[in-house]
Amino acid sequence: MSASECETLPLGAVADAATGKQDFELLAGLPDTFADDRDEIAVNVFRLYAYKGGQTSLQLLRLSTEVRRTLTVLAARESVPSPTCGDIFRKADEANLPQ
Repeated sequence: MSASECETLPLGAVADAATGKQDFELLAGLPDTFADDRDEIAVNVFRLYAYKGGQTSLQLLRLSTEVRRTLTVLAARESVPSPTCGDIFRKADEANLPQ
């Protein structure tokens, strides 16, 4: 997916896609190599958590719940009816938050 396509995605759809799937379903669609080292590290940590099981899997479930809640709150606070990822990225940039 290109950056421009990502910007037009509705935030609600991203929340559903990111939190409505099992961990292994999310991992199946990820690339083997990444342009950004931080992305690769984050994915590798996620893989370790997903396959470890036990208490670690419970932490992933909690994280998924918090991500969904965060995206829902962000979507509700936007002044536009159906905010997109681009809207959130622009707000983060205006607030000088890392992306």
